[in-house]
Amino acid sequence: MNLITGRRGVLRTLALTAATGAIGLASARAEPATTAAESVMTPPGATYLEALKRRLTQAPRRRDFKTVPMILSRQEEWDHEALTEVLSYRPAPRQAWDNTDIAGPWLNLMRNALNSQIWSFKHPDFLAVSVTHGTAQLALYDQAMWDKYQLRRLAGDEFKTNTLITERGSVTADSANYEDPAGAFSGEDNSIPALMRRGVVFMSCHNAIWEQAAALLKSDINPDKLSHAALAAELTNHLVDGAVLIPGAAGTLPELQQVGFHYAT
Repeated sequence: MNLITGRRGVLRTLALTAATGAIGLASARAEPATTAAESVMTPPGATYLEALKRRLTQAPRRRDFKTVPMILSRQEEWDHEALTEVLSYRPAPRQAWDNTDIAGPWLNLMRNALNSQIWSFKHPDFLAVSVTHGTAQLALYDQAMWDKYQLRRLAGDEFKTNTLITERGSVTADSANYEDPAGAFSGEDNSIPALMRRGVVFMSCHNAIWEQAAALLKSDINPDKLSHAALAAELTNHLVDGAVLIPGAAGTLPELQQVGFHYAT
């Protein structure tokens, strides 16, 4: 048995106990995430990534906001437990994608990065994170919000609905069949659910939510006549399952870089 001796050891123990208790209380108040994180699409040997996926599934997400402030200043205003899990992930390499354009190649680029890292460079525990803002943030709202707030008008002509959250072949994918040119690891399944099943973490920018709420108000697309703070809260409450709400994309990227994530765009 290892004994913790000395004042620093005692303080570390007390701090860890307090942090664990705080997370436990927060977990009791919030719903756990229900994600597309089955193990069928992670390769053999991805033990650390599988463990992270399980922890993220259990990490609480608060989606019952009535209003939200412009600037988040308290941890309970974002998914801090889930964000802490990602920041604490140590297997290398890790990559943080700065994704801003819903019509851009962002999902395809992350899929290609996964394929190369896993099968070419033999890094099964490779972790990719989408730090999502700009119009790409629109892809992280469920279809109910797209319908109610006519989000196609913000997304552009290519998107009549949120096709990026549509389930495809990844539902029944086999990780051993990664060379199928029409399979779940190919460009035929560039979707958010498929990438989530492979361990990609999609982070949702609160600042983008606030700005998109402002754009809806300016366009007079506000059927319930909500305030800015209430409309932003409703959008937040309708993020897709598994998304991690962060205070802001531009401010969170340095946090990821400081712990070893490589920046990509």
